[in-house]
Amino acid sequence: MLNYKHNTIEMDKIINDAINALDLGKKEIIEIAENSRLDRKRLEDELSMLKKEVFEIISEIENLEHDLKQSKKKLFDVNRDFNKYSHGELEKAYQDADNILVKLAVRREQERFLIKRRNDIELRIRDSTKTLKRADNLIGHVGIALEYLRGDLKDAGEELDNLQQKQYLGIRIIEAQEDERKRFAREIHDGPAQSMSNIVIKAEICERLIDKNINEAKGELRNLKTITRDSLQEVRKIIYNLRPMALDDLGLLPTLERYIVSFKEDTGIDVALKIRKINVDLKPAISLTVFRIVQEALNNILKHSQADSASVLLERIDKRLSINIFDNGIGFDTTTIRINKVKSSSGLNGGFGLYSMKERVALLEGEFEVISEVGEGTRIKIQIPLINEEEAPDK
Repeated sequence: MLNYKHNTIEMDKIINDAINALDLGKKEIIEIAENSRLDRKRLEDELSMLKKEVFEIISEIENLEHDLKQSKKKLFDVNRDFNKYSHGELEKAYQDADNILVKLAVRREQERFLIKRRNDIELRIRDSTKTLKRADNLIGHVGIALEYLRGDLKDAGEELDNLQQKQYLGIRIIEAQEDERKRFAREIHDGPAQSMSNIVIKAEICERLIDKNINEAKGELRNLKTITRDSLQEVRKIIYNLRPMALDDLGLLPTLERYIVSFKEDTGIDVALKIRKINVDLKPAISLTVFRIVQEALNNILKHSQADSASVLLERIDKRLSINIFDNGIGFDTTTIRINKVKSSSGLNGGFGLYSMKERVALLEGEFEVISEVGEGTRIKIQIPLINEEEAPDK
């Protein structure tokens, strides 16, 4: 009994020490995020002022170029009819032209400096945005870890089987949905929204440069094309993460093939997709569930397994859809994790990802199994019953 109390006290001390360390780390990350946010705001304000200055300089250059044309015309008239003008008038005409040329040269140099400064600030804003995104993600991860620790994880094994823990998981799912909405809002604000603003400004600059300096205008147009292409890519990625439209247009199998090709290119993990005996359209609910399961499984492999190759096998066996996902990563001891728990030896997010997959399968009255050993990789085996179209209830 005394030994049990001693162990409990030691465990509480370890948990409290971990909470204190995470709290300190979270405060430091929040400070970094706040500094990055303030720095980005300051840079955005400075960029806004610079854009106004560039606009004013360009307008002034246009006026000076107009004045220079008039001055050259005046010089031409004076030189042609110099007998009609006094020596003072001749000297003044030349002096006026020289003054305009000097002012024009100064303004053009200022324009080049301001454009260079503007480009430098845009790069710094992008770097600051990346730092802010990373800090925000870390804050979320540390917050989740603190939440679990403060929720007294040592009792989670017994509590997760009862209704109270199911209710808690429901709340966590709602919170995860809200976090996802916030993440998409940040992605849109920091990505396409910023890029669209840049496109408008650069289009205005191109419009003004096109008649003055065709080479600079071409350079700005190339830059504009790059920004537009990147923005389009970001928008497509956001839409795809919300719901892959190809799932509705092409069906499950082509969508999975596209996703896995993209995953391989982005991560360097060699993923083989094999499909057997699936030659009929699947119900939309099953297609979406299978896609999300494969997506979650591959994300878990990327985050936790340290694998360099994986395979996904989809096969129809009688009236069931069989899904086997295997990786050659580090694996884990399955005795330290039960999939109906949030905690896992491979990390909090890994356990929650497995639980999410199991819940999706359970909704379709399927079977879910994880087989893994340390150093032997991990295999996920899923069986989902298929319903023929004529047997399916109307929605």
